[in-house]
Amino acid sequence: MDPEMNKLLKWSVANSQASVGAEGEGSAPNAPAAASTLTPQMINTLFGGPSEADLMRAAMEVVHDNESDLENKLIAFDNFEQLIEGIDNANNLVPLNLWKPLVELLKHDEAEIRRYAAWCLVLLNEIPTLVNLATTETNPANRKKAIYAISSAVRNHQPALDALNKSLPEGYPTDKTDAADMDGIDAIMDKLRSHPVDASA
Repeated sequence: MDPEMNKLLKWSVANSQASVGAEGEGSAPNAPAAASTLTPQMINTLFGGPSEADLMRAAMEVVHDNESDLENKLIAFDNFEQLIEGIDNANNLVPLNLWKPLVELLKHDEAEIRRYAAWCLVLLNEIPTLVNLATTETNPANRKKAIYAISSAVRNHQPALDALNKSLPEGYPTDKTDAADMDGIDAIMDKLRSHPVDASA
C-alpha cells in the first residue's frame, strides 16, 4: 500500500473514533485535533494530486528546459530547494535520478542558476561527500568530476566555500577564504588534484 494512503487510512480511523467519542459526550472538542494531523501529502493522495517526488522532477525539468525563461527557472528552482529541505525528499534525490541533473547546473550559463545549485548542495550536506570522493576515489575520471563540481559550487558562493573549508582533510589551508578570491580557490583545487590516493583502498 502507498505509505501516504496508509497514513490516510489511519487518520480516517482516528478521526472516526474521535467523532464517535465526541457524540457520546454531547460535544465535539476532539474532532479538530484529529483533523489537524492531515498532511498536504495525504490530501494529495486523497484527491489524486502530484506527489512531492513528482513536483521535484517537474521543477528540475523546468530548470533544464531551454524553452523556459529565467524567471520561471528560478521559481522552479526555489520550489525544488524548498522540497529538498525535507529529509525524505533529500534522500530520494539519487533514486529519482535528480542528483546528476542538479550537479550539471553548477556549470549553467546563468549565475543565479549556479548559485541555486550550489546552495542545494549545501542544504543536502553534499560538499563533504564530494570532498571525500575527490580525496579517496581511485578512478581519475571520477575524481576530476568531483573536483569540478566542488570548484563550480564554491566560486562566488560563500556558504558552499565555508562548507568546503570545514570538510577538507588535514594539511589544507585553515584560514577562511573569500568566495570571490579566485586565486585562493584555485590553490585549493590544485591541492585537491594532487592529493595522494591509496590505490589499494
